[in-house]
Amino acid sequence: MAAIPGLVGATLRFVYTFAVGTFGGRNWTVFSTGILLIPAIGVGMAVQNPETPYWVMLLLAALCGLGGGNFSSALANISFFYPKKEKGTALGINGGLGNMGVSVVQFVTPLIVTAGVFGAIGGEAQVLDDGTEVWLQNAAFIWVIPIVVFTIIAYFGMDNLPNAKQSVAEQFVIVKRKHMWIMTWLYIATFGSFIGYAAAFPLLLKSQFPEHVSLAFLGAFLAAAARPVGGWLSDKLGGARVTTYVIITMGLGAAAVMYFTTEKQFAGFLISFLILFIFIAAGAGSGSTFQMIPIIFPPKEAAPVLGFTAAFAAYGSFFIPKLFGWAAQSTGTPITAFYFFIAFYVVSFVLNWYYYARKNAEVKC
Repeated sequence: MAAIPGLVGATLRFVYTFAVGTFGGRNWTVFSTGILLIPAIGVGMAVQNPETPYWVMLLLAALCGLGGGNFSSALANISFFYPKKEKGTALGINGGLGNMGVSVVQFVTPLIVTAGVFGAIGGEAQVLDDGTEVWLQNAAFIWVIPIVVFTIIAYFGMDNLPNAKQSVAEQFVIVKRKHMWIMTWLYIATFGSFIGYAAAFPLLLKSQFPEHVSLAFLGAFLAAAARPVGGWLSDKLGGARVTTYVIITMGLGAAAVMYFTTEKQFAGFLISFLILFIFIAAGAGSGSTFQMIPIIFPPKEAAPVLGFTAAFAAYGSFFIPKLFGWAAQSTGTPITAFYFFIAFYVVSFVLNWYYYARKNAEVKC
């Protein structure tokens, strides 16, 4: 069940990618934000009743994926508002703040469920086997007010840009573009790694260094913080150059994580994973690859390409933890999965260098 929101969210990103051009940025943002009240309220009510049917929980888990779809439409919409020289920074800030939600949830949820902050309105506590009282519904109800506030802000503060309107058929031309698929691969290498490792990092800590599992939220937080930096650096130095450094760093980070985990050296593992892997590399790389897209594509194609690549990369939140699980079952340790990731980064390096970074590249970024 835990994988369902990520799967649904990644799949909905394909739909949400074309929604801004079809319905308008303001219209779609109001709708797609307001509809999040359904899972927020629904989950809060369902967890209070131990007799809630399993199918209801599955449905609510799927509805939670609506939030994941919003990422693609937000990126597609913001791409129309800034000149090329500022798009890396703008997309980096937008994506970074959005990605920050993962770490915020991981950090806030364990705290908010320990107190009845909503009083009688929020419902009664659940009592655990050891007598501890928890308010699981708070993890969902806490988002109701922000959803309402931002829906109102979107309604009164946003606009539908006339030059952003285009049919689905007009937008779908991107699937015929070679560079759309190359950039999708590169974004999977960066953002797919970030979102996948953010999901897998707590599991790796639990299996390899269980005494430090409370630090799990740091990975997503640091990666989200690094994303605007990657976008800003790309505006200054060039997205392809930054992406080159990022991919090299990720490969070295993977090797370092494997070594320090084998040696049971937690400090080296943490530094390699957070700084080399998630913080500097995957986070900054998410910003640098997205800065490249508006350089490669014209504005009306760049918007759906941003959403389309984000949709594919979002599946990393499902497949990377699964790959770690498969490696653990097959070889006795999840760390062997890093051999696959290193190979993936080698291919990514070659693609980025050949098409975008070398002196006579097809599209110099």
